[in-house]
Amino acid sequence: MKFTTLVAATVAALLVSACADMSGVAASNAKLRDGTSVGLAQTDTDAESQTARSDWWLDFGDADLTTLINKALLDAPSIKIAQTRLAKAEAIADVSHSALFPTVGLDVEATRQLFTQNSIYPPPLAGNIYNMGTAQLQAGWEIDFFGKNRSALMATLGAARAAGADAEAARIFLTTNITRAWLQLGRIHGQRLIAARSLAQRSEMLSLVRTRVNAGLDTKVELHQSEGGIPEARLQIEMLYEQEQLSRHALAALVGDSTLADNIKAPALFAIHAPSIPATLPANLLGTRPDIAAARWRVEAATSDVASAKSQFYPNVNLMAYAGFSSIGLGNLHKSTSEQWGVGPAIRLPIFEGGKLRANLRGKTADLDAAIESYNAAVIDAVRDVTDQVASSQSLTRQREQQRAAQRATEDAYGLSMQRYKAGIANYLQVLATETAVLSQQKQALDLTARAMDTQVALIRALGGGYKN
Repeated sequence: MKFTTLVAATVAALLVSACADMSGVAASNAKLRDGTSVGLAQTDTDAESQTARSDWWLDFGDADLTTLINKALLDAPSIKIAQTRLAKAEAIADVSHSALFPTVGLDVEATRQLFTQNSIYPPPLAGNIYNMGTAQLQAGWEIDFFGKNRSALMATLGAARAAGADAEAARIFLTTNITRAWLQLGRIHGQRLIAARSLAQRSEMLSLVRTRVNAGLDTKVELHQSEGGIPEARLQIEMLYEQEQLSRHALAALVGDSTLADNIKAPALFAIHAPSIPATLPANLLGTRPDIAAARWRVEAATSDVASAKSQFYPNVNLMAYAGFSSIGLGNLHKSTSEQWGVGPAIRLPIFEGGKLRANLRGKTADLDAAIESYNAAVIDAVRDVTDQVASSQSLTRQREQQRAAQRATEDAYGLSMQRYKAGIANYLQVLATETAVLSQQKQALDLTARAMDTQVALIRALGGGYKN
């Protein structure tokens, strides 16, 4: 009873007074930014109704694109790397969780030992060889009075949740990049088709010029001009073919299967109906971005790391116990007289650590400040990303309206110039100029269509790509 009372009194006194000094270590001064502070107005709009669904690419209505993305989500190395990082973070969290529970182990030893004659061992042990055996259960439990282990657990859980958000960010990055590469392939393929139409038009024009030269209506100047347009058009076709092949290779690499390159079908952009853009963009949409969620979880983890570092300034108390058998001579191991047991607290008092604990706390506080500022930077970049895509989308709508009007005018002019040329009241240069204008407008229409769809995909990515935190 005297021993128990003394131990209890000692533990109580030490828990109250015996701890290292953490005074003078500056607290974190960094502040988290919200949507209002970066210029987004708070609204009553439900963010859930504004975000894209997680399989947003289905809105394009293209089975080939869906097949490519589904294969990539299974096979792409970037996805597997993100998944393994998540698995590792979850395993680390499980290790931290285990520190909250008692540990129990079984220790069984058998040793044949020569006992020295020049030590504490009396005869008949001294100078002789004996077998020694031990079989006992050992148990320990670190009593988490000051929350060190709980804080460490919360830090690892925050890191695991951040890794989960990172894995989702990798999925969104991959799916949007595949879609954008697929649209790029459609743009280049469409340009090659326009170049092929240009070659066909110039071949027809060459035939017409030859007829007019033979009839004495045109000179060899017009003939050579017409002939020069043929290799130029073929050059454009070959250059676009090269770009198309490289685009297929890049898309196959994103999917994770280079053997698909020759089998990827280029989309017809004018036949695609891209996903719609939200009418309003409330501030709480920032929370649907996985990079924002990951940054916030890292702030939570860093906050818990600071709490864990503070708890290390206080005493650490472990309850230790063991019970079993120990004997000299294995034949005596099972006898009741070989029983042994022990129980008691083990106390670690961080009275003087040479500044290690204070330095560790300063480091964890700096990590928290860095995590907060990283979150703030992610919020600012997210706002810029969203507003950029919205501005580009709105501008492209106006650009396409003007381009369609310009294209109609050039097509009308080309039709009139052809009629005038056939009637002999216009020269070939006028026809060539109007033809070039028509082809330029067709290319511009294709480029603007591709840009509009690419911007919509970029906006889907900027808004979190269907991520649900």
